[in-house]
Amino acid sequence: MQRQDPTGVRRILVVANETVAGRHLLQEIERRAAQGEHEVLVIAPALAPRLKFLVSDVDGGIRKAEERVRESVDALTRAGVTCRGEVGDSDPLLAIEDALSQFPADEIIISTHPRGRSNWLEKRVVPRAEERFDLPLTHVVVDLEAERAEQPAGISGDAA
Repeated sequence: MQRQDPTGVRRILVVANETVAGRHLLQEIERRAAQGEHEVLVIAPALAPRLKFLVSDVDGGIRKAEERVRESVDALTRAGVTCRGEVGDSDPLLAIEDALSQFPADEIIISTHPRGRSNWLEKRVVPRAEERFDLPLTHVVVDLEAERAEQPAGISGDAA
């Protein structure tokens, strides 16, 4: 059930890591935002290789997540979307839970790489989120390799 804000503002929680600035995800957010008053919170879990995590060297993962969030928020803002972004817990389900404690979302969008390249799909993040959170959830698949291949020669665009 959607928890529509009494003011009519639709709150959308977006959770993505490397795919956070992917064209397909940005288009999906823009489409939803165009439906009326909205507020979008983009969360990118800070990921770090297990060895670095064990020795508490996660700064690089946090920095990369901050860069991805900034790129996504900048693109959405240019498109007229009211949004902000944050780096979340490395566990996407905990990142969602943390975000929902401060941001009463009406819906959740989770973005992943395609099957076979997605750690989150391997770990069943999407179905586990559907079971855990009583909100409408949309899964958006972003194929960054295909997006890069579609770019005309001479245009650089590191969307990850």
